[in-house]
Amino acid sequence: MDLRIVIFGISLLLFSCARSQKQGEPRLVGGPCEGCEAVLEYEDQDLNAIDTLPEFASAENKLKVTGIIYEADGSTPAENIVLYIHHTNAKGIYPTKGDEKNWADRHGYIRGWIKTGKDGRYTFYTQVPGSYPDSANPAHIHPFILEPDGKYYYLSAYHFEKDPLLTNDHLEDPPRGGNGVVKLQKNGEMKLIERDFILGKGIPGYQ
Repeated sequence: MDLRIVIFGISLLLFSCARSQKQGEPRLVGGPCEGCEAVLEYEDQDLNAIDTLPEFASAENKLKVTGIIYEADGSTPAENIVLYIHHTNAKGIYPTKGDEKNWADRHGYIRGWIKTGKDGRYTFYTQVPGSYPDSANPAHIHPFILEPDGKYYYLSAYHFEKDPLLTNDHLEDPPRGGNGVVKLQKNGEMKLIERDFILGKGIPGYQ
């Protein structure tokens, strides 16, 4: 057999396996979820572990959101995990430009995706969100996970410690992915919040 054909066949097989492992077949786990499909909407973007969300440069209260995503054992950094977040602007509004498609119409344009490297670390540069206008809801950030095998699900929202609007009614028991109440810290000229996630933690039916 021609050696070139053998090499081509092996290359094609490896490519197919890598593609299958990379993409997976999307499968929602953890119960009903409004907007979870947005984690899939990064399309052909080349994701890495750091993302800067719209309006960061002009934001009055800049915010760095960072942490490590771990495998289900709680100690091994998880690689190739897509984390999607979205939140309001400082006025508590999900801003849109009018030409948004899919879930961007509801989530607004202050949103972004990262994909973890070998260290499992993620970082978003964004702004401190505000609570909804005329609402009793505390300020928060919505996170969603997409795993390499295609499982996707929502995580408990980031809430800010000492927010006067925050009550137990806003928190999930058990928290999904780990404790979502974070401390707003100073980090030079911006604020900082740190939160780690554990894949599958608190997610019903996670397999």
